[in-house]
Amino acid sequence: MTKYHDIYRAALAKWGEEAQFDQAVEECAELIVALKHFKRDKVDLQEIVDELADVALMVGQLSFMLGEERVEQTIEAKLCKLKLLLASDDSPEPS
Repeated sequence: MTKYHDIYRAALAKWGEEAQFDQAVEECAELIVALKHFKRDKVDLQEIVDELADVALMVGQLSFMLGEERVEQTIEAKLCKLKLLLASDDSPEPS
C-alpha cells in the first residue's frame, strides 16, 4: 500500500472513476502540449515538471483503480522486453 492510497480513495469517492479517467486523459494531453512547446522554447523546464507531476499523480490513481500489482507485473514484463531490445544490435525502437 502506497502512502497515497487514502487520497486516491478520497478522489474516487468524490468524483468517481469516469471523471478520473477523463482527468487522466486531460493531464496527458497537457503534458503533450507542454513537451511540444518546450521543444520550441515556448515554456521552461518547470512547466514540464509540473505537467509530469500531474500525469504521475493520475497514473498513480489509475494504477490504484486497475490494480497496482497487475500494473507492476506488466511494467516488469515490459522492462524485460526493453532489456532484450537494448541487448540486440539490430533492435527496432521500442513501441
